[in-house]
Amino acid sequence: MKKDFFKKAWYFIWYDDSLLSWFVNVIIAFILVKFILYPGIGFFLGTSHPLVAVVSCSMEHNLDFDIWWENKGKWYEENIISKEKFSKFPFKNGINQGDIMVLKNGEEIIVGDIIVFNSKSSNPIIHRAVQKNKDGFMTKGDNNIVLDNGITRDVIGKAFFRIPYLGWIKIAFNGLIGQGIIKC
Repeated sequence: MKKDFFKKAWYFIWYDDSLLSWFVNVIIAFILVKFILYPGIGFFLGTSHPLVAVVSCSMEHNLDFDIWWENKGKWYEENIISKEKFSKFPFKNGINQGDIMVLKNGEEIIVGDIIVFNSKSSNPIIHRAVQKNKDGFMTKGDNNIVLDNGITRDVIGKAFFRIPYLGWIKIAFNGLIGQGIIKC
């Protein structure tokens, strides 16, 4: 009797073409990703948020690095970060709205790293660490004119890999549920 139940369930999940079977498959996929895959990747990479979607334009360059530097590099030069030094930073050409960033443990952060940190808003922020002191980091979006307010202490992780465009799925879903889309 137990064997029959499992055979029927297996057939229902893998071979049945009904709408109910499709719905059950979506629920199973969601549960596997949300409660097994995502936490497993987070455990392996040492962060609670191993994948984050970039929802704003604060890190976009939209231009060739040299042209971007002419327009936005003044702040960095005034704060002892030369063009040569910046060109060696990770993601020197910025990151775009709609990218997915893969994060790892943020314990060994240096100036120039792109970090994700908790903020007073509901969403974490992804910006570049531009100054470091004993209390934490000062951060700035590459596309922003000024530093972020305050010192960042609550680091979720450090970006080390970018998956272009895949984050638009989250951005579109946020638009559907009324959270709005940040227009660049």
